[in-house]
Amino acid sequence: MSNLFYGIEDLFVNVLFKPLDALRFMDSWWGANTLNWLFMIIGAIAMVYWMGQLKKFNDNNEEDKTSTSHSFL
Repeated sequence: MSNLFYGIEDLFVNVLFKPLDALRFMDSWWGANTLNWLFMIIGAIAMVYWMGQLKKFNDNNEEDKTSTSHSFL
């Protein structure tokens, strides 16, 4: 059973995380943080999309704004 866990460790450490080790030891700060910037851009795009959807539903008056809309209120 322990060989299974050692195999999983070997897969992640020596195979799947190898590109991240290459990023970690770069001399360029911008190059090393490329993945972080990519995630930040994806998050910003998702936030803009979500705000657009909220505005669309708010403009159509589809939101129930009464104080009894939720049972805990």
